Amino acid sequence: MSEQQYDAFTAGWARGPLVGFDTETTGVDVANDRIVTAAVVLRIPGVSTDVRTWLVDPGVEIPAEAAAIHGVTTEHARAHGVAPAVALEEIAAELAAHLREGVPVVAYNAAFDLSLLDAELARHGLATLPERLGRAVTPVLDPLVLDRWQDRYRRGKRRLGDLVTHYGVLTTEDLHAADVDVLATLDVLDALVRTFPELGALGLEELHHAQVGAHDTWARSFNEWRARQGLDGPGASRAWPVEHARR
Repeated sequence: MSEQQYDAFTAGWARGPLVGFDTETTGVDVANDRIVTAAVVLRIPGVSTDVRTWLVDPGVEIPAEAAAIHGVTTEHARAHGVAPAVALEEIAAELAAHLREGVPVVAYNAAFDLSLLDAELARHGLATLPERLGRAVTPVLDPLVLDRWQDRYRRGKRRLGDLVTHYGVLTTEDLHAADVDVLATLDVLDALVRTFPELGALGLEELHHAQVGAHDTWARSFNEWRARQGLDGPGASRAWPVEHARR
């Protein structure tokens, strides 16, 4: 696609502000695991990129296997991290402020990070994102969901690192740091719009609801495959972008 064609398709949301979000955690259970690091990145394409990060003392032991991925040990978090309630309030307040202004939250595998955030907020007696907004969390843009939707039959894994490679995104730092992952996610989103320009032509709400349907279609198909394989466990949640927290 020429730059002129790209500009024509991305005159709307893709040229406006985007707020990226990512967490590194104690594990992958959204209901029970804890946030260890987080990043919120406000990007105005072609203008500025502002990065804000948090190191959190989760109040529990960080398993060795989690520390091996993101590099934060229990000892380091206790010595240098802030209290969870302080960090969670700051993160949620910032995301809610952007969402109220119609700025889309961009998160890779958004259902994990946003659901975990709400579970953490509820755990500490703080208002969840839906409670702060007084409505559903929208608009959200999830490059994982968009990639599965637009390139459904491509073989291979679809981790963030896989998409970075597939779409030729350049990163000078290793993934699995929240801020590095957010920047890579924003770059993957840009590459997706260049590859599938019809995404940039859709309005944000239309695109958000299309992702709800795309994720549901994928989750049902994935769970049917698991059943055929005789695999145990709950499978993929059909909720997107947030699995509502239980108080």
